[in-house]
Amino acid sequence: MNMELLLLSNSTLPGEPFFEWPRQYVNRFLAGRQRIGFVPFAAPEDQQDAYVEKVAEVFASFGRETIGLHKATDQNAAMDGVDLVAVGGGNSFLLLRSLYRSGLIRTLRDRVERGLPYLGWSAGANVACPTIMTTNDMPIVEPPSLKAFHFVPFQINPHYTEATIPGHGGESRGQRIAEYLALNPRSTVAGLREGALLQVSGDRMELHGTGMSVFRRGKPVVTLEGHAVLRRDLSDI
Repeated sequence: MNMELLLLSNSTLPGEPFFEWPRQYVNRFLAGRQRIGFVPFAAPEDQQDAYVEKVAEVFASFGRETIGLHKATDQNAAMDGVDLVAVGGGNSFLLLRSLYRSGLIRTLRDRVERGLPYLGWSAGANVACPTIMTTNDMPIVEPPSLKAFHFVPFQINPHYTEATIPGHGGESRGQRIAEYLALNPRSTVAGLREGALLQVSGDRMELHGTGMSVFRRGKPVVTLEGHAVLRRDLSDI
């Protein structure tokens, strides 16, 4: 499958305007694509219109038009009218439940697998994975399944950090990923740091930004700094 994906760990770095750090990468990804279909389902329903407006301002700064797909009565027709789909961050459980309830879990998967470019950040990057089991989010709702789009064959942990809070007894992010791998030993987890992204084109994948750490059960953690060219299944590291 010749999928085109841009998967961001996060939209905004502390002290910066919304969507500032990834602008150069997003601008290149949008080349030749005018109408952006935006999925705001990771936000509560009463906040979705405002989320669409916020994102529309960003895409308008690139000279692009944004269509909020949360109000589409005919999803297939809505997909026919866009050149790229974007799925925003928020709560991964809420996002996935809404994707199932709306039917977009099937429609969007089919369109992206047939070549519709996909841009996702935070929760939107999480649902590009086989499941959302490596999210950092609280399960505020219960989706019918944890299975997601499976556009990439590995799991992403967005906002990955090695930092721990002094005086706090909770697990580190690495410990939580190790627990996941103990029960899912065939999986691979990419801990994507703040300010990092993965761009996928067919079987080729590029890492840009601050870097990531790759976790596999029983193997040393592989840390990649900055730019790297990889295979889509991470089999070359």
